[in-house]
Amino acid sequence: MHLAYPAVLAALLFCTGLYGVLARRNAILVLMSVELMLNAVNLNLVAFDVWLRDQLHAGQALTLFTIAIAAAEIGIGMAIVLMVYRNRGTADIDRLRDNAEHPTDADGPAPTPAASAESATGAAA
Repeated sequence: MHLAYPAVLAALLFCTGLYGVLARRNAILVLMSVELMLNAVNLNLVAFDVWLRDQLHAGQALTLFTIAIAAAEIGIGMAIVLMVYRNRGTADIDRLRDNAEHPTDADGPAPTPAASAESATGAAA
């Protein structure tokens, strides 16, 4: 087996994933692009393991660990994306970058909603 074929395919997959991470604005598509990049690395690990004829199959073992890490990453990432979508109504990365509260005046930060609700009911007296 020639090493060039899987290496070129892995490079194309990795570049496609890198483009997806840098160009996409949807968080789910960014996660899918990261998975594509990890699969390109897995392809390289297995191809070099076969090419080097490793008796311990270290490349294949490392690939199994990478698959497990990728599964955990996508599970946690999707949970975060779903919670953000429920709270904000969008999975657009550009709209999610503005998370800080803006002060209303130059004296200090804006009051929290809980503090303003207490002062409105008179419970903070």
